[in-house]
Amino acid sequence: MASTEKITVYNVADLRATTDDALLNYLNSLGLIQSHTLLDTRLALGFSAFLLSAACFAWDYKFGFESTKQYTLVAVALYTLLNGALTYWIMFVERGTIYAGSTKDGKTKIRVISDSKKPKTKGEAPVYKLRIDVEDVKTKKTQKIELERKFSEWFDASGRFVAAPFQTVLAQGVPLVGKLDPKRAVAAAPASGGQGLTKEQFAETPGYTAEILDAIASGLGESSTTATDQGAGKKRRK
Repeated sequence: MASTEKITVYNVADLRATTDDALLNYLNSLGLIQSHTLLDTRLALGFSAFLLSAACFAWDYKFGFESTKQYTLVAVALYTLLNGALTYWIMFVERGTIYAGSTKDGKTKIRVISDSKKPKTKGEAPVYKLRIDVEDVKTKKTQKIELERKFSEWFDASGRFVAAPFQTVLAQGVPLVGKLDPKRAVAAAPASGGQGLTKEQFAETPGYTAEILDAIASGLGESSTTATDQGAGKKRRK
């Protein structure tokens, strides 16, 4: 089913942000427990630096610089350390992580890092890049999975997000997700020429208008009728 909210399909930042949000909602809907440790640590470092600078301003305003310059020197040093720690945390610990969580039994952890890549040539769709780390807590073994797919696979021409193909990409590309959502994991890809698919299945594919769907349905009906007639003819010849 397509979202009613539209975004600009030429804005890669919007495409990525919308897809990231959809990924979080999908993984949480599968029963995974999201961990907020990374975000909480970043917020703690950021707010600590802000409170320190606010306190420095307050005592300088009330008591003057001369009587508080030693405290200000210490505050500047601490502020530098906090900002350095925050920068390190964002660049080398978070590394673009949009989701961290675990299964309900706590035996498996999952971490998802997202990125986007602009098309090399004009007219091509931008690419959504995912790195998924799935760790077995008991054995400490980590399975690293990388996915690169075009945003056009789950955004239609008007900028609406279509959940079904995106969820299928995740379920078929990540074994843990496929285990939690077997329906999407075994979903068949659209066949060439539309054979074997129903109108409802085409309706979940981006870019199809009502007129096109009606035409496809007519074609599917004709193909089905022809196949039935051919089968009946074979039986009569026998």
